[in-house]
Amino acid sequence: MKKTALVILAAGIGSRFGGGIKQLTPVGPNGEIIMDYSIHDAVEAGFDKVVFIIRKDLDEDFRQIIGDRISRKVEVAYAYQELDDLPEGYSLPEGRGKPWGTGQAILAARDVIKEPFAVVNADDYYGKEGFRALHDALVSDQAEDGKENIYMAGFVLRNTLSDNGGVTRGICSLDSEGLLRGIDETKNIIKTAEGAAAETENGLVKLDPDSLVSMNMWGFSPSFMERLKTGFPEFLSRIPEGDIKAEYLLPIIVDELLKAGEARVQVLKTNDRWFGVTYKEDRKTVEEAFLKLANEGVYPSLLAED
Repeated sequence: MKKTALVILAAGIGSRFGGGIKQLTPVGPNGEIIMDYSIHDAVEAGFDKVVFIIRKDLDEDFRQIIGDRISRKVEVAYAYQELDDLPEGYSLPEGRGKPWGTGQAILAARDVIKEPFAVVNADDYYGKEGFRALHDALVSDQAEDGKENIYMAGFVLRNTLSDNGGVTRGICSLDSEGLLRGIDETKNIIKTAEGAAAETENGLVKLDPDSLVSMNMWGFSPSFMERLKTGFPEFLSRIPEGDIKAEYLLPIIVDELLKAGEARVQVLKTNDRWFGVTYKEDRKTVEEAFLKLANEGVYPSLLAED
């Protein structure tokens, strides 16, 4: 069977709250962090390599808190997202302090990813179903017609909302075969008595709570790295002068490939509940959810030691 890698995006700036680094905050009943659960589920699904994409200043924390532990049961590699990691002919704009986005983050791992790979956020809990679906898709036979084969875990909108405020979700439109037509990035989505709605300047806009949404859980072939390499200088050349916040983002990259007829994106529905610490107030809810999962036997009581 093909080797597969799990790529964890954890290089974001501005992720601190409550005096700690968000991705490294314990939320499990015995000090587990959210990544412990994602890695456990991915290894259980068949992934046999984990790639952490981090900032260099987080390297020691990552190795001490999770990397050294995880390396005892699965292959681990590190890649570092750097602002000055740019194609030849480009330099860092004066005043730029924001990372270049998820596309450049994955490019940072170009020397350590040679196999089909899944991509997830460090601070999101996705459940088991999505990892199984992505792994099975990545090791299956791929169509060879020149198009990029991409997979996306599609979460039910109602299973991804916060009790503590609005969230942004990419609402998917699909064709009759479950292939992605497009993603509508929708901001300020809140829970309502009817299910979900978006807060807009003109009031609440009701949304279908059973819509499928993207939670940045993707599956790619190794060839996608070449698409990223080609697309990054094209992205940089389009940035308006003086814009120091533009980002090279996965959903936009995938959408551009779709519109150009260069990719097919199979949406793999998962009914698992997503949760994460979008707001400080979410932490208690997340801790209670993980305690419940441990009590129900979904996870070992000492996951960080298994």
